[in-house]
Amino acid sequence: MSEPATLEVRGLRASVEGKEILRGIDLVVRQGEVHALMGPNGSGKSTLANVIMGRPGYEVTEGRILFKGEDITDLSPDERARRGLFLAMQYPVEVPGVSVVNFLRTAYRAVKGEEISALAFRKLLKERMALLGVDDAMVNRYVNQGFSGGEKKRNEILQLAVLEPEIAILDETDSGLDIDSLKQVATGIAQLVGPNLGVLLVTHYQRILNYITPDHVHVMMQGRIVRSGGKELAHELETKGYEELRRELGLEEQVGATT
Repeated sequence: MSEPATLEVRGLRASVEGKEILRGIDLVVRQGEVHALMGPNGSGKSTLANVIMGRPGYEVTEGRILFKGEDITDLSPDERARRGLFLAMQYPVEVPGVSVVNFLRTAYRAVKGEEISALAFRKLLKERMALLGVDDAMVNRYVNQGFSGGEKKRNEILQLAVLEPEIAILDETDSGLDIDSLKQVATGIAQLVGPNLGVLLVTHYQRILNYITPDHVHVMMQGRIVRSGGKELAHELETKGYEELRRELGLEEQVGATT
């Protein structure tokens, strides 16, 4: 049996437009594990997600990102995707004129590096749609054009299901969702969680964790992971709030917001 794919972040420091956001991050996420990364606005959670995926405009000033033992710190986002990483974006973009089904087939070919017939891909897509409860009407529309917040996030999870990465980073997938949409999206993620998928779930709130049980919870403040624990840590945060934890840790009040 092969070793599970492992994402390792070692001593990572990163800046945006000359401003340091990440101030020494150490994190290990293995295939088959669910990690929740929590923290207040401006703590650097989304920056970490973007840096792991290699988004342009984020400068790594120190440390390394390893995936399956390979240093990927300098690889482009598409090269990281081909190796088995995936990022569900906090703010999915619209792609006018391109249907969801055509977008997904193109992404599948690019990530997997193999051709797939329209018929074979449609069969695969229908299987994933059935699993997630996605109807034909959504995949025949242009990517995210006119989509509600919930539809955009469900489309991200459909991409995750089709591309089958080994490690997925979900950047505030619950952001802006009402209760019904949150339940739909979270239930879809829970359907995909298993031994072949490792998840780093970035969120402010405990509520999505009512549907997805994390193996590990990490709290991020001021560009650092300041506490890690099990699922009970999320409930503690819900009760105490971030400010009380900040005072307990003796952290200074944060001035200005980070990404």
